[in-house]
Amino acid sequence: MDDEEIRARLLLTLLRHHKWGESHTAYEHLFRQFKSEALGKAGLKYVKNIADDLMKKGLIIRKPTSYGLQVSLNPQKAHIIKNLIEEKLGFRFQS
Repeated sequence: MDDEEIRARLLLTLLRHHKWGESHTAYEHLFRQFKSEALGKAGLKYVKNIADDLMKKGLIIRKPTSYGLQVSLNPQKAHIIKNLIEEKLGFRFQS
């Protein structure tokens, strides 16, 4: 699994749960799909670094709360997010 596929899978996780803008979920929920047994500790840290990179690029919005970091997709970058998912995972969106 390459970096772009990991990025697409992280974004698809939020998209499938309709986490756009003000609808957010716990940061840790992004990583449930990646089994630590398969990745190892170093691999899970690597996936977290990719998620942090998506936040820096503005594709994922951060929302710090008293109960932990919450994340959602940036609705202003919906076109970029959907294109990345389509290209890397072959997931097709209906118009």
